[in-house]
Amino acid sequence: MTVPGSWRLTAIWLALILLVQIDSRQVNGQLGDPRSEFRASRQVRRPGPPGEFTFARLRYSSGGDWRRGYGYGGYASWATDYPKADHQFIQGLRSWVRSGLVISDQPVAISIHEPDLLKYPLVYVVEPGRMDLTSEDATGLREYLLRGGFLILDDFWGTYEWDNVRLQLMRIFPEHQPRQIPLDHPIFHCYFDIDEILQIPNFQNIVYWGRTDEKGGTVPSYWGIFDESDRLMVFIGRNIDNGDAWEWIDDPRYPLKYGLGAYKIGTNVIFYAMTH
Repeated sequence: MTVPGSWRLTAIWLALILLVQIDSRQVNGQLGDPRSEFRASRQVRRPGPPGEFTFARLRYSSGGDWRRGYGYGGYASWATDYPKADHQFIQGLRSWVRSGLVISDQPVAISIHEPDLLKYPLVYVVEPGRMDLTSEDATGLREYLLRGGFLILDDFWGTYEWDNVRLQLMRIFPEHQPRQIPLDHPIFHCYFDIDEILQIPNFQNIVYWGRTDEKGGTVPSYWGIFDESDRLMVFIGRNIDNGDAWEWIDDPRYPLKYGLGAYKIGTNVIFYAMTH
């Protein structure tokens, strides 16, 4: 399937802008604590040209979760860390990564069956361990992915939630099984060189308990769903919570090692998704 031309245009701009804009001293922490780069006030910008990047988050049903049916404010699973994590990730792309890309000020939360889903080349899914897709949901996501879309699955822990993630993915792609992504895969080197898999922790766990794991999920890893031509379509972080790091990196209690690690992963995934 072909990818819409506007996505390709954005990919070209992203590749050019990211490669020339970043300040390596800032990345390596040589200009002091970069937390201020994430606290910078958000300025109102005029709408960017067609092809600008918008951070999109998926709204989905949480099945038997007691929070099912509620939106932001009712603590639905899809809304975990929302909207602060989304805003701060955008701010990090602008200030810390020094991206000159015209990024939408407002992230979006979009459901599977909204026609506008196809406008977003990359969609973030949080807590998929609670996800419960209908057959219509699975069909919609399959179409989105086969038409060039890309999903990031983040913040699920332990065997029970991993089993549920695999079940939901099987509903979308019964012919494809998740494969563990090795560190030599281009997604780990397309922008930042990522040489280790960090277990990015929940804020409460690391700050108050000094631990990075939860729910028995002690080993972090990244997995993927690939299409027939070996294109990575779904990037899966197992026993990892990048979204919490995006949300809490501005808090000096949250270890900077994990915060910056999560931003590096996020940047690489965007770069890879938009250029493949």
